[in-house]
Amino acid sequence: MKIAALAAAARAAGDPQLLVQAIPFASFLGVRAEAAGEDFRCTLPFRQLLIGNPDLPALHGGATAGFLECAAIVYLLWSHELSAIPKTIDFGIDFLRSGRPQDTYATVHMVKPGRRVAAVRVEAWQASQDKPIAAAHCNFLMR
Repeated sequence: MKIAALAAAARAAGDPQLLVQAIPFASFLGVRAEAAGEDFRCTLPFRQLLIGNPDLPALHGGATAGFLECAAIVYLLWSHELSAIPKTIDFGIDFLRSGRPQDTYATVHMVKPGRRVAAVRVEAWQASQDKPIAAAHCNFLMR
């Protein structure tokens, strides 16, 4: 199924989780996506293989960054009528706290929606949304 048809089906069903299937790394991570009205949230369920530093233990930075990028892509597919998966132009991440061995959540905020380029900010947290563990600033090429 083409991405435009998959996105249209997901929006018609009100289920952004269908879009996770279009992104192999998001499927590998087990990302879950939910939307309720204007609210959009993704979840990274904790699994032992996501641990990067077993001494702390802490989530692997690559798993955290990959989760944030996947959340942004799923959000863009959900909120825009696109004919292809958005391509990452740049991606910057700030690691603010160690990710603990528990579920991680992400919200996506549109900074600037353009016709061809979208700028988004993604924040990840665990116990409290007031204490993010990471924040990413990303630009995507949209087609």
